[in-house]
Amino acid sequence: MRVSRCVRACVRLVLLVVLTPAALLAPPPPRLSAAAAGEDGAVPAVPAAGRAWPVGVRPRVLRGWEPPATAYGRGHRGVDLAAAPGTPVVAVAAGRVSFAGRVAGRGVVSVELARTGGPPLRTTYEPVRASVAEGEAVTAGEVVGTVEPAGSHCPTPCVHWGLLRGDAYLDPLALLPPWLLRSGPSRLLPVLRVPVPG
Repeated sequence: MRVSRCVRACVRLVLLVVLTPAALLAPPPPRLSAAAAGEDGAVPAVPAAGRAWPVGVRPRVLRGWEPPATAYGRGHRGVDLAAAPGTPVVAVAAGRVSFAGRVAGRGVVSVELARTGGPPLRTTYEPVRASVAEGEAVTAGEVVGTVEPAGSHCPTPCVHWGLLRGDAYLDPLALLPPWLLRSGPSRLLPVLRVPVPG
């Protein structure tokens, strides 16, 4: 009986000595944002439905998406894109304007994206002087407003671009297909061993 207890105690000690360093050295599991995760803890999928950047061709990202650890925690619930005041702001994908007005003194435009599941994805742009009205249908690349000269929270003029599914904040860059995220111009490769038409 004593030998059995001693063996079990030794096995526990060996496991503790072997597993503790492995647990301490292992990278932490990815932390899902309570603000981004659903009730089951899963982050909702984002289809690459975008067809245009909100501003410019390939704007500089001043600050990326930093999901908060809790619903009311610190973080950055969108992406800040460099944009001068007066720059046109376009809908990244087709949808319907769900809000166009002022929130806390800043102009905000929100577009509910078509065919993105339920609840549908919703993009937000601020500070933007709206040129569309609530309920209006918009196409990808259609101007929804212009960047306002004041109201930006960036050190330089910018547009804050957000993405939500219901109340869950998501990374808006996930809306864009890989070809839109690539930097630099497209390059054509030479075609070899093809006869020149005569």
